[in-house]
Amino acid sequence: MLTESSGTPSALRNKIDRFLNLGWVQHTILALIIINAVLLGLETSASVMARVGAWLSLVDKLILSVFVAEIAARLYVHRLRFFRDPWSVFDFAVVAIALVPASGPFAVLRALRVLRVLRVLTIVPSMRRVVGALLSAIPGLSSIALVLLLVFYVFGVIATHLFGQQFPDWFGHLGRSLYTLFQVMTLESWSMGISRPVMEEVPYAWAFFITFILFATFTMLNLFIAIIVNAMQTFQEGEHQDTIQTVEQVGQSIEHELHAEVQSLRQEIGALKALLSERLPPASRPLSHPSEGSPS
Repeated sequence: MLTESSGTPSALRNKIDRFLNLGWVQHTILALIIINAVLLGLETSASVMARVGAWLSLVDKLILSVFVAEIAARLYVHRLRFFRDPWSVFDFAVVAIALVPASGPFAVLRALRVLRVLRVLTIVPSMRRVVGALLSAIPGLSSIALVLLLVFYVFGVIATHLFGQQFPDWFGHLGRSLYTLFQVMTLESWSMGISRPVMEEVPYAWAFFITFILFATFTMLNLFIAIIVNAMQTFQEGEHQDTIQTVEQVGQSIEHELHAEVQSLRQEIGALKALLSERLPPASRPLSHPSEGSPS
């Protein structure tokens, strides 16, 4: 009959889990991800592929086999719990894409192999914190995005009516107006490239562009930044609180264990005293203290 330590599936899963979480194993996976990223970059060079393309493909396949083995081991260890972790699902999807034959209608997936580089996010804890903070900021960012969309729509309609006839390439219809306003929002050649040419035909156009920039660039984009910074701070504070709670729980557990050990030691000492009192002859027994009932 097998014991858990000798070969049961649960014992094997525990061993594999400990192995996967070893520091050198994690560092090896990280190194392979970085090497794979460099190889994918070299594959974009026609001259490099002409010289060592076969070797690059071989190394890429070897690294991919390591990734597949790692994912398979994690699936064996965690089973269905594997798919409850978003980071694990992301790793699985990235590796699975690389296994799809990159030919025919799936040829576009060959370019998506570079997504394997994003596995660095799941390996490096600091990067995971950044991504977690960004994901937690999505609700606030979506609200700002809706407000920005309304601002774009209003100014896009106004710009189409005001400048559409004179500048059809920039403001001929709503779609062109929105794209031009996006360029203005990024402050890329907005003055010399767009605003001043329009002002030559419509002198008061400066008021329109300055108002739009104040709303879209200086206000809305700064709100985006503020929400992201606030999300990062909140996320870090939450992690700090979790760390404090963990330390407090460990401290309480240690305190309870010490208290239990002290109580056990007291009981053992009391038992030893009683045993010694029974075995010693009456003359050699320790005298009782007057307060314990001895005659005065």
